[in-house]
Amino acid sequence: MTVIVRNLRPGVRADAEGFSLVRLMAVPFMLSTPESVLHNLTHSHPDAHFTQLVAEEDGEIIGTAQVSLAHESPEPGRGSANVYVRPDRTGRGAGSLLARTAEELLASLGVTKVFSWVPDEPANRAFAERRGYTASRSAHFLRLDLVNGTLPPLQDPPPGVELRTGADFADDPRPMFELDAETTSDEPSDIDVEFTDYEAWLAETWRHPLLDLALTSVAVVDGRPAAFTAAYTDGGTRYSTAMTGTARAHRGRGLAKLAKNDSLHRARAAGYREAFTGNDAGNGPMLAINKWFGYEVAGTEVRHVRELS
Repeated sequence: MTVIVRNLRPGVRADAEGFSLVRLMAVPFMLSTPESVLHNLTHSHPDAHFTQLVAEEDGEIIGTAQVSLAHESPEPGRGSANVYVRPDRTGRGAGSLLARTAEELLASLGVTKVFSWVPDEPANRAFAERRGYTASRSAHFLRLDLVNGTLPPLQDPPPGVELRTGADFADDPRPMFELDAETTSDEPSDIDVEFTDYEAWLAETWRHPLLDLALTSVAVVDGRPAAFTAAYTDGGTRYSTAMTGTARAHRGRGLAKLAKNDSLHRARAAGYREAFTGNDAGNGPMLAINKWFGYEVAGTEVRHVRELS
């Protein structure tokens, strides 16, 4: 049987379903739905040249790749290519064909350095090394059992702090954009990010189909968001923290813990059974917070980088 690689077709529902299924099978700790796949494709910033590739064998999608230019980075020539193949469909050449196609696409856009997340397993790391990639930092996927686990008790906000939800900012999300931009710029990363385009953030992030504004918790000080935890849900039983952060002026006060605990309690009350989040392995403070909540490491990925000639 022959494996081919092509672009995902946004008007074909089966493509989005197949793409989402591969992601869930290869990385079960990440939320994905057909709607989120299509949203990512159709609402990404034009300067990102965001592309979703699928590897198809005999009409079945067995692998995927997400490819983009790091247009928000102050350093030119940076791009990413994340390749995943169904665990039960490996050894057919899909991964190699996806990687080669992605690298050729990025090279045509002027990318000189490609970053890729690779599952921390011998076969996956060996695949990356054969293609000339070098390992750098790692990140953990964390899981929390919301049914049988024990969450820390809810705490009252300290004086001057109010807990709200993301839905309270639906009419004017700009304060949330400013907080997200500040906290994201401080996140450990191989690629520096600067959020400057409010309209693009609205389209890509605020209106993302997985974002649950009702379960997103925001700690407000003097009328402005000071800390938040953004909640993703899949419409079923799975909840994920997309981002948790605190404005620089309010760090060290426990506001991130306060917001995240509030969101987790409300997620459990709403019937969600599993909570997921991700942490850079070097982000000790956030790892300590998640350990306090009861999260356990469920998987690890290693960032790899390759210089394109």
